[in-house]
Amino acid sequence: MSEPPARDDVPDLAGLPDWVKSLGLPPEAADAIDRYWKPVWESLADELALLPVHTRRAPPEAPAPAAGAERIAFEAVAEPAPGEKWQIRFRQMWPAYRAWYLREGDAARPSYAEARRMLREHMPELVPTWERLVDLAGGGDLAARLLSLYRPPGFIVGCSQGAWTREEGPALVRNYDYPASRLEGIVYLTAWGGRRVIGMSDCLWGLLDGVNDAELAVSLTFGGRRDVGDGFGIPIVVRYLLETCDTVVEARAALERIPVHAAQNLTLLDPSGAYLTAYVGPGRPPEFRAVPATTNHQGRVEWPEYARAIRSVEREECVLGLLDDAGMSRERFIAAFLEPPLRNTNHAQGFGTLYTAAYFVEEGRVEYRWPGFTWRQSFDRFEESEHVEVFEEERRAA
Repeated sequence: MSEPPARDDVPDLAGLPDWVKSLGLPPEAADAIDRYWKPVWESLADELALLPVHTRRAPPEAPAPAAGAERIAFEAVAEPAPGEKWQIRFRQMWPAYRAWYLREGDAARPSYAEARRMLREHMPELVPTWERLVDLAGGGDLAARLLSLYRPPGFIVGCSQGAWTREEGPALVRNYDYPASRLEGIVYLTAWGGRRVIGMSDCLWGLLDGVNDAELAVSLTFGGRRDVGDGFGIPIVVRYLLETCDTVVEARAALERIPVHAAQNLTLLDPSGAYLTAYVGPGRPPEFRAVPATTNHQGRVEWPEYARAIRSVEREECVLGLLDDAGMSRERFIAAFLEPPLRNTNHAQGFGTLYTAAYFVEEGRVEYRWPGFTWRQSFDRFEESEHVEVFEEERRAA
């Protein structure tokens, strides 16, 4: 058998089958890998429904990233009412979102009348903002349907999140793992419905995570089921909870009546220290757990290939272990999200960690963290600014 390569030559998971075969396995073992292992990765890649790729503007005076690396210019944007700033960004992203929305054909998406009716029925408080955004988008039927986020194409994300409720005050901490080219990268401060909200934008006006001025924080992860059905895309549901709810109890009541189109997990935290993880999605009623952490399965693994590929169980056990550690501090808990196994650097395969967010609910502030840099925003001091991060594979130490 040939000598194995040094550890910095070990491939990422998707390349692992070929690397194992390179060690000189007997023919029958190599054949078994081709039959049972490699097809898992190939079929999984075909099933991972993603949001659209966004064309990135080049940050001013920023050097070009190395070959194979991707760059995100994160923006912080304050716009109390929907206006020109949102409109400019909509126009930049609309071609990609339009193609994504129609990828299964126009007939697969709801009519304008159905989209409007469902939004009015389930989230009526958002209707005035939706109507204003539709006007800013040009008033077209297709934009209105997409912006309702009712029954959009299916999509998944990979994330870890946990609620800290001990010394130093409650904090909701999350990692967002996704292909860098598909993140909007916009941190918005809005007051579109009267309540101030800070959060990371997704699907043009939804949110991946955020906090409101009532000190409620919410974050989402994919729930690890393939099912897609009738309901709303989860980013607009996160927006709705932060626009309308003060507490975890109120947010739970809202989630009991809002249909969600794909399996998603939400972790909620308020300043009383109350927390909740909600498992939502089509085909079954929402399930609420007094669990302070979640990754990419809903209590039990229902898509084993996906869960193994992104180490969902391992990451959830890691977060729960950190929270159970009596000697853990809030700062050490947050810092652990910037280290393996929670931080993922498999950017070439997709689903690398793009940011860590820590929402300090009592203080009305958030820190977005990367190794070596922390970007701070708050209701008291929100600064429109930009931060550039470059994402590339990290070579393993020998």
